[in-house]
Amino acid sequence: MKRKLFLTAFLAAILGVSSTIFVYSHTNINGNQSVTDQKHNQPERSAPVVLTSMQSNEGPVDLTYAAEQTVQAVVHVRVRSTVTDNESDNPFSQFFGDNNMRQQPRKVTGFGSGVIISPDGYIVTNNHVIDGADSIQVTLYNNKTYTAIIVGRDPDTDIALIKIKAKNLPTIKFGDSDNLRLGEWVLAVGNPFNLTSTVTAGIVSAKGRSLDMDGGYKLESFIQTDAALNMGNSGGALVNTKGELVGITSAIVSPTGTYSGNSFAIPVNIVKKTVDDLRQYGRAQRAVMGINIQEVTSEIAQKVNLDNVSGVYVASVAEDGAAEEAGIKAKDVIVKIDDKTILSPAQLQETVGEHHPGDKIKVTYYRNGKDETASVKLRNVDGNTAVVLENTGETVFGSKLVPLTSEEKQKYAINSGAKIASIGEGKLMDLGIKSGTIISAINGKAVNNASEIREATSDGELLSSLDGIQPNGTHFSYQFRN
Repeated sequence: MKRKLFLTAFLAAILGVSSTIFVYSHTNINGNQSVTDQKHNQPERSAPVVLTSMQSNEGPVDLTYAAEQTVQAVVHVRVRSTVTDNESDNPFSQFFGDNNMRQQPRKVTGFGSGVIISPDGYIVTNNHVIDGADSIQVTLYNNKTYTAIIVGRDPDTDIALIKIKAKNLPTIKFGDSDNLRLGEWVLAVGNPFNLTSTVTAGIVSAKGRSLDMDGGYKLESFIQTDAALNMGNSGGALVNTKGELVGITSAIVSPTGTYSGNSFAIPVNIVKKTVDDLRQYGRAQRAVMGINIQEVTSEIAQKVNLDNVSGVYVASVAEDGAAEEAGIKAKDVIVKIDDKTILSPAQLQETVGEHHPGDKIKVTYYRNGKDETASVKLRNVDGNTAVVLENTGETVFGSKLVPLTSEEKQKYAINSGAKIASIGEGKLMDLGIKSGTIISAINGKAVNNASEIREATSDGELLSSLDGIQPNGTHFSYQFRN
């Protein structure tokens, strides 16, 4: 029985193999033709169509790449300065108290951040970080420390350029702040509270923000974010998700002095232009149109028959200025510069601030119910297109003084004055006067430079009166008993 069952199974297996070989040989003969035909025929679409544009993945944004590209190029800036304590903003308060005692100058230390922008040691930071510095120390991500020198600084934009002697340093690539969009993710990298290489994240909350700071800067068009900033972040980097520098962190609005939800950075397009000027000329080459401007309100829009409450209202035009030469008049509303729509005074300042004296811009403005255009050749603060070089100033009473520019005289409505660029040991420091103070007259004589101050004081021997303006804009006039 077992032999019979085995034989039956064996014969069945042989039959199965033979059938398989037969079927395969016949189907393979016609198979080649079938494959060839399928190459020329459109296949049936069994899957959904997917567009080939790059789409963002759902879920949290990955910011690790941007952080890794940034932290090594952000430095810690340590500043040593000399200050004199006063009971008030009055620079001579110590002379009118009960005990008439002078307070001795003392050394103080301040901290901030900076961003390496070239492998050979150029670093951008805020002007307010290094203002009045006697010495500047820079510590890199690898903890190496260098002494820095000031290449140039620009209080108008709150940008300063310093340099250390080093090579092959890591840098951050410049981005384009004009391309930033509301809601875009950004990183702030700096040294808050001396906590080095700190990274915080947020989104762009607003652009073209003006803060009207006390003693404010003349060019304010901040990027507003909700990335956390605190004391020590000033001069740090604001970068996009690609790790590109889009701003220099500068300020917060806070009732407590610590982060309260909003932070502000200077757009990199302003930074880039200012840094190039400081590196080449020692001072910023500021372009101006020669107009006084204000925000368009509902009342102004109704007054000039403007449909939209936007643009920039020209309150007045400087005589013989660039705007007047181009035909722009008071009560015009500027709505566009070149191809950029202008919505606010801050945006106009930012756009003009990205240009140099001598550049031509196309200005579109609204007048008498229609848009007009004009070609405006921008000028410098002195009313021409020449390069304005850094005034090295002269030293008197141990302090460096520089003449005022015509723009500064116009701003403070004065006809004379010399500004204290830096305070050194001497009579002015003993009086408690700070850097940035303007001396308009001394001993009853108007002065414009250090030489005239020496002459008015009998080479520093006589001081009976002093008139001027403090850095916060307060005017003072004092008489002294000799």
